[in-house]
Amino acid sequence: MQTILSISNLSKTYASGFQALKRVNLEIHRGEIFALLGPNGAGKTTLIGTVCGLVNPTEGTVRVDGHDIIKDYRRARAMIGLVPQELTTNAFETVWATVAFSRGLFGKSPDPAHLEKVLRALSLWDKRNNAIMTLSGGMKRRVLIAKALAHEPQVLFLDEPTAGVDVELRRDMWQLMRSLKETGVTIILTTHYIDEAEEMADRIGIINRGEIVLVEEKTQLLRKLGKKQLTLQLATPIAEVPPQLADYALELSADGGALTYTYDDTQSERAGIVTLLKDLEDARVLFKDLQTTQSSLEDIFVDLVKDRS
Repeated sequence: MQTILSISNLSKTYASGFQALKRVNLEIHRGEIFALLGPNGAGKTTLIGTVCGLVNPTEGTVRVDGHDIIKDYRRARAMIGLVPQELTTNAFETVWATVAFSRGLFGKSPDPAHLEKVLRALSLWDKRNNAIMTLSGGMKRRVLIAKALAHEPQVLFLDEPTAGVDVELRRDMWQLMRSLKETGVTIILTTHYIDEAEEMADRIGIINRGEIVLVEEKTQLLRKLGKKQLTLQLATPIAEVPPQLADYALELSADGGALTYTYDDTQSERAGIVTLLKDLEDARVLFKDLQTTQSSLEDIFVDLVKDRS
């Protein structure tokens, strides 16, 4: 796939000596939704700020569609739209005025038809003449997205876009992201809502302590790192796992009423379940019910961060 954003050996060390980014290497594909996950203080916002030209890197390069963010700042930055975490708008401006001003900042000629399209897509058209101070928090966040889209960027950064908004607005924003992707816009999303990344992203990146821990396609990540568990509800509780079942590393519940078998989704492991059930019968361990569960993206994220803390 074609790369639209290339980050090479990017580091940022502040005057205090704190190293927020440590030789980050990352390539973002044109037209994808990429979710960047990480705990607080992991470096997500610093990375976004550096890519957007708001933070000067200590070393490394960032190129947006081939344009260096430092050497060719204006052309690189014009390709980027940024929706920050903070609600940073002029409270006394109207919605229309602030969105039109954002378009002009990037040297774009006036285009009322495009602005109308953006405002309608964000359910802001009927609020276009309202002062921003009169809007709800959710509407103000929509205005931030409208500002970021006003100059028709090819890359859109959404830094915690649904933080503090209601479920309905979150789903509206998910739909907007899908619509933007269909037009070819590349979206980089940071979020604390793991279900949001699981729902929306094509690929997942995890950053921790300024380092990229993992980058993987979402489906591959869930397949490779996700665990499946088979839980057997026993007909009669047992005091301990029979010795002949030791190779399965079964976990016995505290009350002795359930056994849990953890496995991956390979063909050999699925065949192993059949063998397990036969061995249970041979050991005279009878069960009355069984169920399977699979670890979520949140489980994988927690495990990865915990292992590197």
